[in-house]
Amino acid sequence: MAITAKMVADLRAQTGCGMMECKKALTAANGDFDEAVKVLREKGLAVAAKKADRIASEGVVDIMLSEDKKTAAMIEVNAETDFVAKNEKFQDFVRGILSTILKNRPANLEALMALPYPESDMTVEAKLKDMIFMIGENMNIRRFLIVDGVLSTYIHGKGMTGVIINFEADDVCVANPGFAEFAKNIALQVAAMPVLYLNKESVPASAIEEEKQIQLTLMKNDEKNANKPEAILEKMIMGKMNKFYEKVCLTEQAYVKDDAISVQKYVDNTAKEFGGNIRIAGFYIYERGEGLEKKEDNFADEIASLVKK
Repeated sequence: MAITAKMVADLRAQTGCGMMECKKALTAANGDFDEAVKVLREKGLAVAAKKADRIASEGVVDIMLSEDKKTAAMIEVNAETDFVAKNEKFQDFVRGILSTILKNRPANLEALMALPYPESDMTVEAKLKDMIFMIGENMNIRRFLIVDGVLSTYIHGKGMTGVIINFEADDVCVANPGFAEFAKNIALQVAAMPVLYLNKESVPASAIEEEKQIQLTLMKNDEKNANKPEAILEKMIMGKMNKFYEKVCLTEQAYVKDDAISVQKYVDNTAKEFGGNIRIAGFYIYERGEGLEKKEDNFADEIASLVKK
């Protein structure tokens, strides 16, 4: 069967694969469109396997809310380059995974991979391999989470950082027209300032003891403190620990929009203004590529390799 330009164009429009790949697939399938799609997908599995060991530390962090705004899903999907992260097909793919998560609430990545991808006959895992083939880069669905409750979300830097804040708040506060802005301000705080813990109570005893030992060692190594009694050193350490909490605890941090007050004071002031109670119940933050090995481009080697071709 003769392969026409329109057949190739139609297959390319559906799969996103290159013109030559589409023509080869149609030829192998003797012009059968569905069979050609199958050929491309099967080839995609092999391509995905070949690319699996390539570093994928770019990509996006994205968040989707349920229709009632009471559930949020956050995900990190990695690719090899920032260029692909800006690709509309890649972004649509990520949104499709988020909708799958909200609909099915998978328990883990393995369960997510086995779920059907929206508006397709593929699983999420098969769709991922299909995307690797079409776009030509290794990709990885790294992590996701689901949060329920009174929520605020924020995406910074077009997918560099994602934040979800979970509140416990009276209905009178949530219904206040100013609550949305207040909640967003807390999300902005978490995105802007490094934070490890919600409050003093959530700091592990081991972290507190480690910080105390660090401060004690620093003090004893300072000649000015050589003759000071242990009781005085203990009081000095308590002052240092307050600084420690202000650095690592969200509620103790200086509020970014008014550093004269703490985040907790901002929450308390807002709750009083709204006539109810508000508590930050938790925060969740994903930093794109956090902890992943980064690809290091050696431009000299790259140019040399191009010259040899």
